[in-house]
Amino acid sequence: MTEAKLEAWLDEKRAFAPSAAFVATANAKPSLYDEANADPVAWWRKQAERLTWEKEPTSTLEWDLPFAKWYGDGTLNASVNCVDRHVAAGNGDKVAYHWVADIEGESRTITYAQLLKMVCQTTNALVELGVKKGDRVAIYMPMIPEAVVAMLAIARLGAIHSVVFAGFSADALSSRILDSDCQYVITADGAFRRGAPSPLKPAVDEALQSCPNVKAVLVVRRTGGDVHWVEGRDHWWHEEVERQSESHTPEFFPAEQTLLIMYTSGTTAKPKGIFHTTGGYLTQCATTYHYIFDVKPSSDVLWTAADIGWITGHSYIVYGPLVNGVTQIMYEGLPDSGGRDRWWRIVEEFKATVLYTAPTTIRTLMKWGDELPKGRDLSSLRLLGTVGEPINPEAWMWYREHVGGNRCPIVDTWWQTETGSIMITPLPGITTTKPGAAMTPFPGISADVVDNEGNSVGNGEGGYLVITAPWPAMTRGIYGDPERFKATYWERFPGKYFAGDGAKRDEDGDLWLLGRIDDVMNISGHRLSTTEVEHALVGHPSVAEAAVVGASDDTTGQAIVAFVTLKLSAEDATKDQSGVIEELRQHVAKVISPIAKPRQIILTPDLPKTRSGKIMRRLLRDVAENRSLGDVTTLTDPTVVNMIAGLMQTENSSEE
Repeated sequence: MTEAKLEAWLDEKRAFAPSAAFVATANAKPSLYDEANADPVAWWRKQAERLTWEKEPTSTLEWDLPFAKWYGDGTLNASVNCVDRHVAAGNGDKVAYHWVADIEGESRTITYAQLLKMVCQTTNALVELGVKKGDRVAIYMPMIPEAVVAMLAIARLGAIHSVVFAGFSADALSSRILDSDCQYVITADGAFRRGAPSPLKPAVDEALQSCPNVKAVLVVRRTGGDVHWVEGRDHWWHEEVERQSESHTPEFFPAEQTLLIMYTSGTTAKPKGIFHTTGGYLTQCATTYHYIFDVKPSSDVLWTAADIGWITGHSYIVYGPLVNGVTQIMYEGLPDSGGRDRWWRIVEEFKATVLYTAPTTIRTLMKWGDELPKGRDLSSLRLLGTVGEPINPEAWMWYREHVGGNRCPIVDTWWQTETGSIMITPLPGITTTKPGAAMTPFPGISADVVDNEGNSVGNGEGGYLVITAPWPAMTRGIYGDPERFKATYWERFPGKYFAGDGAKRDEDGDLWLLGRIDDVMNISGHRLSTTEVEHALVGHPSVAEAAVVGASDDTTGQAIVAFVTLKLSAEDATKDQSGVIEELRQHVAKVISPIAKPRQIILTPDLPKTRSGKIMRRLLRDVAENRSLGDVTTLTDPTVVNMIAGLMQTENSSEE
């Protein structure tokens, strides 16, 4: 769709106001913004009352830029807030999770009372294995209930969980274990993908060859496949957990006790260990979940279609929903596990009321056709959400029409691992939404769009998205590296948190996110560093040099394009190029993850470089996006980039 056609299309469908019926029952009211923005600190203090505290905080915010403490003298337990208090209030029989397996027909329903029992037993097992307050525990698991239980049990002890996405490689797992010095690992023998078993334990075994400090590995039997076993180190979940007492008396911890470490890509090859503390993180997760998803605990069945290996799963499958005491769907499989209408059958069966997913998935579902959602009863849905990347207006409209039946508000949310919780979003019942716009900061959040000098831009202008005041769920830093935290997020615009994303204000002042402006790519909502992929490629013995850029992709938002020069040994020169390319793609998958495999690898004799030897990635982005090339006069050899453009054009033509 051309820009002119898109603008004309948007003019016809510019804005959608919430229905009168939705407004009448919505949690959020217009006065919410006035109250929160008049005194954000006082408002966030009030929101902390959503939690159960052993000792109520008397202090709300201590701000020593860029380090914050929220509710610093309060004490609480994250696990108690998620489970115990609901059972104590008489809601033990309420369903916490409808778990749906990848395999058709396999499911489990877990009540809050059952969840508490599982958490207590797991906590007791961890104590027996030696886990104590402050220890780091890595979790490398599929989307099964035991993954949530493990997180809550670790938090219950005041230990720190570091969940690693189960699609990451052994190398990626070991680097994260080493960086945070995890001494315990919880995993599974494997997972299921489209009905077929996919092993996980072998990756743990390989990772631990370089992690000598790991004392114990707790393994859930999921697939029943054969596993390598290290006596004294490895322990079966069903043998260690299920024999434990079903009760556990929790300890309470300071609000600033570290709750979790989550690794996210940066502009260097080394991922950043973002850590969050307990009181502020739980407060903002609970508050945003309540208002943005218009939660009705007595009737809602909410589905965040994400993985707990990412921050979306942490905040809106585990902590935010459980603090609110809601019923959720938790799904192990892929969108087409058991058929391309699998999602719609799940919505129909469990009568899901809220669906929150990534634009990449929406575009995939779009490609599979309108008839699939039409073939199922989706009338239970009343609210839709998007997360992970900016959504294009066409996908937004398809989601609204074919999934939401033109009746469900859409909340297009922006946030990051570092922010902990949603920061920019419409509020259902208040906001008139626009296809593709994130709209406005959440109450109590101060966001701005600034120019190169840090000055706020006007309506109709674009620039850099910044946060100008502290917020409760903000990261407290990069684990073990406070100087990197300062340099990465706070130096570009002094006194402001720089998110690394571009944004624009439209003529009404509403916010539209433009995606990353640095060397971090957003692939299907997963952040990957170009440098990280380059290092993986250069680590292959055939590769002399590599440059990686992100390019637009209709399905995944961005795709990885790699430009590679080989060492050109006699053996390499005789290899079939397609074989070399596939070998490199599989190498990246092994070193990082299958999600990091480049969409395209262009083999080239040279890369465009300045006279000082710097690779001109800007020009490679132009080539990848099929744009006209900018200034090439600073290159040592200006003909190189034209040669690469020709190679790219030839490959694209051969694929058509």
